[in-house]
Amino acid sequence: MGFLDHLEELRWVLIKSVVTFGIFVTLIAYFLTDAAYALKWPLLKAAKHYPELSSGLITTSPMAVFTVIVQICVLGGLILSLPFVLFYIGQFVSPALTKKERKIVLPGALSAMVLFLGGAIFSYFFIVPAAITVSMELNTDLGYQNLWSADRYYSMLVWLVLGLGVTFEFPLVIVILVYLRILDSKKLIRSWRIVVVVIFVVAAVVTPTPDPITQTLVATPMLLLYVISVFVARAIEKRRTVEVEVDEE
Repeated sequence: MGFLDHLEELRWVLIKSVVTFGIFVTLIAYFLTDAAYALKWPLLKAAKHYPELSSGLITTSPMAVFTVIVQICVLGGLILSLPFVLFYIGQFVSPALTKKERKIVLPGALSAMVLFLGGAIFSYFFIVPAAITVSMELNTDLGYQNLWSADRYYSMLVWLVLGLGVTFEFPLVIVILVYLRILDSKKLIRSWRIVVVVIFVVAAVVTPTPDPITQTLVATPMLLLYVISVFVARAIEKRRTVEVEVDEE
């Protein structure tokens, strides 16, 4: 396949990805009321002890509702279309890979999807309610009234859910670098102190509140994923050693 043919294939990958995203965005727009209520669950959970927020959100400008609609559709569309987009990308790159490399495309795509969804779900059910609770308590302690605009709430939700979903992909990046012999398990173990600092810095950037509790909630699963990636890296190296010994025989 020539260069122009590759560009044509890439164009179709982009078209299929955009069309898939557009289909899910349309479906979410059709069920917009249900989607908006479902995405309010973290707020309603955290607002049980704060009556002023339990009644809902407010808008502070005539155009704010359109911003909310876009945020809801984009968040849902990205999450629901992700498996299909990864499949399209796998189809595009698989012809350029060897038979051995093709065997890791499907597990890699599945791992990327699971990690992203794991981070998004963890953020939705734990991080967002925790961040809202801390914010409510601080507002109450300072004597401020908890009246939040809908566009600001959904903006925070999109940032946290998508941000943590992307952040949870880092173990897959580590495993790929080990597979490409750029990193090895010994370097990963030696660099654990630096990794801990980096993870907590990333957790501080991702979380909207400066409290150490929320940051620790974000950092803990990331540290666990790092430990798992070290074990996966050692397994890859062990398997590579066995294959070399078999080839030598």
